[in-house]
Amino acid sequence: MGMSNYDRDLRRQRGHGPAEQPKLAAVVLAAGEGTRMRSSRPKPLHRLCGRPMVLWVLNALSGLDLSRVVVVVGHGATRMTKALAEANSSVPLEVVDQPVQRGTGDALSVALTAFSDDDSELDDLVVLPGDAPLLRPSTLQALVAAHRESSAAATLLTARLADPTGYGRIVRSRDGRVASIVEEADATGEEREIDEVGTSIYAFRRSVLAPALRRLSPDNSQGEHYLTDVIGVLHDAGYPVTSLVVPDAVEASGVNDRCQLASAEAVLRGRVNQQWMGRGVTMFDPQNTYIDSTVELAEDVTLLPGTMLHGSTRVATGAEIGPGSHLVDCVVGARAQVRATFAERVTIGEDAHVGPWVWLAPGTVIAPGSVVRPPVGAYGPDGG
Repeated sequence: MGMSNYDRDLRRQRGHGPAEQPKLAAVVLAAGEGTRMRSSRPKPLHRLCGRPMVLWVLNALSGLDLSRVVVVVGHGATRMTKALAEANSSVPLEVVDQPVQRGTGDALSVALTAFSDDDSELDDLVVLPGDAPLLRPSTLQALVAAHRESSAAATLLTARLADPTGYGRIVRSRDGRVASIVEEADATGEEREIDEVGTSIYAFRRSVLAPALRRLSPDNSQGEHYLTDVIGVLHDAGYPVTSLVVPDAVEASGVNDRCQLASAEAVLRGRVNQQWMGRGVTMFDPQNTYIDSTVELAEDVTLLPGTMLHGSTRVATGAEIGPGSHLVDCVVGARAQVRATFAERVTIGEDAHVGPWVWLAPGTVIAPGSVVRPPVGAYGPDGG
């Protein structure tokens, strides 16, 4: 059998010809309304550890050598565009609007309009949803590596779940290759027994993606153009489709309601706390210590149970916060002690002692070495 144009292109890209390694771009699909959140706020803008969810997704792309990132917005497009404009992205970030949400397949078609004819048609494209905040950069690196190693038209990130309810199932052909993804609403009883599920995270060979998208049909229970159907289209056309099972299934967890939002917050909070403890911060009870990802802590800071640090709060070396302190956009000096205190936009000098049971008005500046206690009798004649 002769070599196809597709195979010749791949050989050139893999070092068997004059072509260089293909460029890599990414598309984040963040146009959905997220009705189960029951909120006027676009789902990707719900905050986790102080950052909008979509920024956690963009952070997962940080380990890839990307030429550009395209974000598809739709519901709440103006708010989404404003939030993305404030993102600290190291690669060009472009926003495109999907004015009518006709499904993820249509959203990706809209995203491809951002790529001009001057872009190499052989680019690899990473596609992921805007509601997967637990994804790690190393996992996307592994996905791209597996995709390029296999010379596949598409590589799926999949997960194996004890309870796959609600997820699209991975259907394989007799030779073990990925044949299709079947959404649960359209799955047969036998297909619903499959424990390997799609994560909505892909690496595609862009040269075959656009033609496959044009073959999608809304002939399904939702009446939408499913991106998952692209896998079946590519398989049926004879293109190789491979998969990579995510090592930790929690990484692929999406956020569709407030319960899942809380679960994602707990996972990310654990990661943030672990990172700070690795940098020399002491926490007596990490599960009851809440630190936004935007907070800055020095070595030898001690955080007692019930401490909540939000926004741009900065804490200098040797300071001790808590128990039960809540600081928002505050600066705490070296060796200061802040007990059971609520403060917002407050500066506390080094060696100061504040609390317990103190509220500080925004803009307050506590001089170094000061002692701040609640007024005598503030909590009754016995101070209780």
